Amino acid sequence: MPLSTGVVFMGVGNDPHNVSLVRDTPSGPVEGILGGGVERFLGIPYAAAPVGNNRFAVPTLPAPWTGTRAATSYGPTAGQVPYPGALGRLLPTAVIPGDEYLNVNVFAPAKRTAVLRPVLLWIHGGSLQHGSNALPGYDGTAFARDAVVFVAANYRLGAEGFSVLEDAPLNLGLADVVAALEWLRANIVSFGGDPGQVTIMGHAAGGSLVAALLANPRASSLFARAIIHSAPLSAWPMGRARRLTQRIATDLGIEATREEFAARTPAELLASQVRVAADSIPLNGGPAYGLAIEPQLVPEDPLQAMLAGAGNDIPLLIGTTTQESRLWLVPTGRGAKVSRMHLALARRRAGISKEAQRLFWSNRPGASPGEILGALATDKLLRVPMYTLADARRYAGGQTQVYEFAWHSPVEDLGAAHGTELPFVFDNLATQDATGLVGGQAPQPLASAMHEAWVCFATMGSAEWPHWDISRPVRTFNGLGNEVVFSPRDDEAEAIG
Repeated sequence: MPLSTGVVFMGVGNDPHNVSLVRDTPSGPVEGILGGGVERFLGIPYAAAPVGNNRFAVPTLPAPWTGTRAATSYGPTAGQVPYPGALGRLLPTAVIPGDEYLNVNVFAPAKRTAVLRPVLLWIHGGSLQHGSNALPGYDGTAFARDAVVFVAANYRLGAEGFSVLEDAPLNLGLADVVAALEWLRANIVSFGGDPGQVTIMGHAAGGSLVAALLANPRASSLFARAIIHSAPLSAWPMGRARRLTQRIATDLGIEATREEFAARTPAELLASQVRVAADSIPLNGGPAYGLAIEPQLVPEDPLQAMLAGAGNDIPLLIGTTTQESRLWLVPTGRGAKVSRMHLALARRRAGISKEAQRLFWSNRPGASPGEILGALATDKLLRVPMYTLADARRYAGGQTQVYEFAWHSPVEDLGAAHGTELPFVFDNLATQDATGLVGGQAPQPLASAMHEAWVCFATMGSAEWPHWDISRPVRTFNGLGNEVVFSPRDDEAEAIG
């Protein structure tokens, strides 16, 4: 596909140094902005709007447009409501109305070379109910500055994307990500990107989508590398995945069918979702959305498929934060309410032994029951499955690199909580999103180190620390030495496993 180099006019927006430029795509030309050495194309549709007959249906190609389509501001976002309470103070929400929310933002280096650039596709998190590519913290300027074409995709959320209906395709939000990858393969050359060097990167729920794609041989042919941040690696059996859909149906007095759900507006479904899942967090087992195991996109549990060898030929960078659970336990006050009895009940429900609990407490003198619960949950849900996968990939010859984010945010005593690593990976410490989560004095050298490592992985398929082997090397980003630690807290991982 030929590269369009048309420069149209000067002085875009409020910055007289910005320049408008046009790139060709199969759907039609798009107008973006060149400024600061980076090309920005925002809100480009990669699939048809999921409305009308396209609701609860697999994504289809967008209709071609005539003339040049403006791509100079963020496009619509998937239907959602802001996070409630304390989480709403820490995790921002961007709500931009409109039907064409299956869109991508592209940040590309302005300086073109004869060699196409590596590409990084970002898949946001948010419990499959929140998030968008319009959040300032997900601005890809730093990646483009460092010669990576950065793409951020929206996908259907909540009832629109992950309902389990009797007569509709399942995992539609995941199908949207596949459609975004297919769009990328067909279009990214126009933005200077190499479709053969695509890395997919996801956080939390977005990381679960990455795991599902990595486990599916058909989907994994669309990318060359994968990065997973703080994500459960498993999907749910149909019965569990259906629970929230059924609660919404009961709340609205309808059947869980495509016809009845499509007869309700997205706003009505969203309001019901909020009512029936208001108190659900990842730690309490409340009603939530998850990937359903089904024949098409998720034919088996992704973790089990990967343990059996799926995706071994794709380099993987994977990690967690040290204190994931503090995001839900500390600012909300939930952690302070956890008693020894609550801890014992939660431990038994999760299948964790009393001996493991004693070990965690022995390793954390003076910790509260809530802090012990958070540490146990982090290992049970995230760290132990991650280590198990890394071990299996090592035995099969797969390349895996593991990190842990250990720097402590001073904001509301979050510590190294879930999501605190993202401003550092994106090298976006000055954004409002970042300062609200990690404060105004977060160390730039740590951001430089993490961002550089992610750029290296996206560019060369390997970051600068050892691959996982019998010594279990974990690059620990703590803002001090950021050293590689070998077999950290293996006694605890073994006790949980």
